[in-house]
This record gives sequence, structure tokens and C-alpha cells, in this order.
Amino acid sequence: MKNTITDTNFNFPGQKSVYKGKVREVYELEDDVLVMIATDRLSAFDVVMPKGIPFKGQILNQIATKMMDETKDIVPNWLKAAPDPNVAIGIKCEPFKVEMVIRGYMSGHAAREYKLGKRILCGVPMPEGMKENDKFPEPIITPATKAEMGDHDEDISREHILKRGIVSEADYSILEDYTRKLFKRGTEIAARRGLILVDTKYEFGKTPDGKIVLIDEIHTPDSSRYFYAEGYKERQEKGETQKQLSKEFVRQWLIEKGFQGLEGQKAPVMSDDYIHTVSERYIELYENITGTPFVKADVTNIEDRIERNITDYLKSQA
Repeated sequence: MKNTITDTNFNFPGQKSVYKGKVREVYELEDDVLVMIATDRLSAFDVVMPKGIPFKGQILNQIATKMMDETKDIVPNWLKAAPDPNVAIGIKCEPFKVEMVIRGYMSGHAAREYKLGKRILCGVPMPEGMKENDKFPEPIITPATKAEMGDHDEDISREHILKRGIVSEADYSILEDYTRKLFKRGTEIAARRGLILVDTKYEFGKTPDGKIVLIDEIHTPDSSRYFYAEGYKERQEKGETQKQLSKEFVRQWLIEKGFQGLEGQKAPVMSDDYIHTVSERYIELYENITGTPFVKADVTNIEDRIERNITDYLKSQA
């Protein structure tokens, strides 16, 4: 569709390299500066969909930067500035090769595994007798190994992370502590907005001076699942589907179309009408998660706007 950004090809002063992930594109500059651009690409089942979603990049970036600001008192993060609606600029970090997934409820991937008869996820036991979307007695951490673009992330246990030397035991203890603190804060923020933070993932890295910090996105609809708190209990008791805020609605649409990112499957092309629907749902997510109205950025020429705002910021820091 028009007025979306699905790829970038910038050349900033002092630029050293570019990394293109599933949704974000990361420009490394001199002096350990990273410029992260949230595109309008949509990823589901670890596969990038053929078309972009209007305003999705802006929504993800603005939720993530807002949530980093609301959690920086308990967990340090990489962020220094957000000079454009689609852009975050911060410190270059060496990412840990695991995603810290934490689940307060048995939903999504955990529920799909549970229905297959599995009662252990990433080395963590799940109680018998649970229904989909039931709350766990305590939140469980179910890590995943980070994948390159187009590859599937893989479940992994704490034991295997340590055994394979992916993360040291000392560092992993900090990651677990930070993950639980962030999830607790995220749960409190969500509750104030009439939401339940169901599950989410966090990514961490080390700064050049060895400090562990939160990186990438946080509490966005791409990385998290939310339920509406009102009516949750009643829907569970009746065995009804929970009303939720996440991109699960996209996953369900894809499943109905026979796509789950499996080998040999081709992602279905979304019609312009459906893409508009997805965009509107993302705006709804933004407004519910942040508690503020969404203000659409000027998308007349997104590339020029982004380049200008980043360049102006870099000049101001020179």
C-alpha cells in the first residue's frame, strides 16, 4: 500500500553497518551509536508478510519508547532519543542470544503446546487441569533462542542455555530478575488501563562498559499479548474466547488461511481492505495500551521525513 515504509537504504554520517531484522532496521554509527527504525513490516510465525501495515512502525516505536521511559527506574535501557515517530536512537549493545519470554497466563504458544499434551515448556512444568487463557499460579519464564530473519525462534530451557554457554549463570540471573521486574511493572501499567498483560518477551544486551540493559521493543502488541480485564473471569467460566489486544488476530487469520509458517507454506496476500482493518486494530491497541489518542505522523514521504529527523538529531549531538 501507499504511505508505508517496508525497507530503508539510508547512509548516515559515520555509518558503519546495517542490520535488517523481521520488523526493525538497525544502523550502526561511529561512537557506539545505534539508530533503530521501526518499519511497517508485519511478522507472524517468524515470517514477514508480503505487504506493510500503515502506521504500524510508528505505533510500535512509540509504545516501546513510552514503556522504556516508564520502566527505566527499575531496569536500565539502551534508549537515548526518539527524534522521529518511527525512530529510536541509543547505545550499541552486544545482544544476548536469547529472548526472555514470560507468561502469566496459558495462552498462545503455551496453549498450543498444552493442547498437544505437553506439560513442560522450556524446562518449566505447567500444572494439570488448566484451560486455555487460565492464569498460571506464578508467571513462568520460557526463553527462546533468537533467530535471524525468516528463521523460527526455538524454545530453550534455562538448563540448556547455561549448559551450552549461551549466557553465563551470573548474567542469566540478572536477566531473570530484570524480566520479572519488567513484567510486574508492565502488569501494573496494564491494570491501570483496564488490561491484563498476558505474556511478553524482553531482549537484553551489554553496553560497551559491560552493563546489562533492556534493548529492542517492550510491551508492544508485537511482543506482548493483552486481555481486556473487564469480563475476563466471566469469559473463562463460560469457556468463551478472551477479548484480547495483540497481533493474535493476525495469526488466527493466517491459520484460517492454512498458514503457520511451516516449511513449504506460502504466506497469503492480504487485501487492501484487510490491511486497513489490521492498521485500525493496531491504532486501537496503541490507544488502549498507552491510554492516549494516536496522532498519525505525516506519511507524505516517510523516507525523507525519517532521514531529515535523524540527520538533524545527529547534527545536534555533534
